[in-house]
Amino acid sequence: MSEYNVKKLRRTHKGRIVAGVCSGIGEYVGIDANLVRIALAIATLFGGLGVGVYAIGWLLMPDEYSDTSIVQDLISKQQDHGRTDWSGEQKPQS
Repeated sequence: MSEYNVKKLRRTHKGRIVAGVCSGIGEYVGIDANLVRIALAIATLFGGLGVGVYAIGWLLMPDEYSDTSIVQDLISKQQDHGRTDWSGEQKPQS
């Protein structure tokens, strides 16, 4: 299977209401995004799980125009920040 045929789970801009998580999941699975929204709303009403799932999706799913997620960006910024000493000079990578 070529890499052009691989579907990727991404937050989409088309059909986005808040962060594009539901529309991205709907596009990936091949169902209407409103069904995903309804499922998350029901999960939210019965225990609040839907909000947590949505938040995790928002943090871990990359945007359709990006290769990295919000969490990956934060980790790489933290690692880059750790390589700089107080004088502003870059430390050599080991």
